[in-house]
Amino acid sequence: QVHLVESGGGLVQAGGSLRLSCVASGITVRLVAMGWYSQAPGKQRELVAVISSGGRTNYADSVKGRFTISRDNAKNTVYLQMNSLEPEDTAVYFCHWHGTNYWGQGTQVTVSS
Repeated sequence: QVHLVESGGGLVQAGGSLRLSCVASGITVRLVAMGWYSQAPGKQRELVAVISSGGRTNYADSVKGRFTISRDNAKNTVYLQMNSLEPEDTAVYFCHWHGTNYWGQGTQVTVSS
C-alpha cells in the first residue's frame, strides 16, 4: 500500500525559507517520478516541481530560482526547499507520485507580508 506523508509546512515571513518533506512507503522514490503541487484557496491544484527517476528536475516558472526539489534515496524521501518565499506562495502543498492517483494529505504553507 502506498503512503505519502508530507511535513515541514508552517507560517513564515516573506523572504523566509521552508523545507517540505515527503516520506514515501510502498514505492521507491528513486525509481519513479515524484512531484510537488500547490493549491491556493479557490484555485486549482498546480504543479510546482517534479523530479524524474533519472534525477532531472522541472519547475513552474513562478518558482524557478527559488525552489529546489530533491530526494534522499536512503530515506525514501522527497524534499522541496523553498527560499525567498512570497505571500503568493501561500497554499497547501501536496506530494504526488507522478502519473498516478497517489497523493499525500498536504501541508499548509502560509507566507505573511
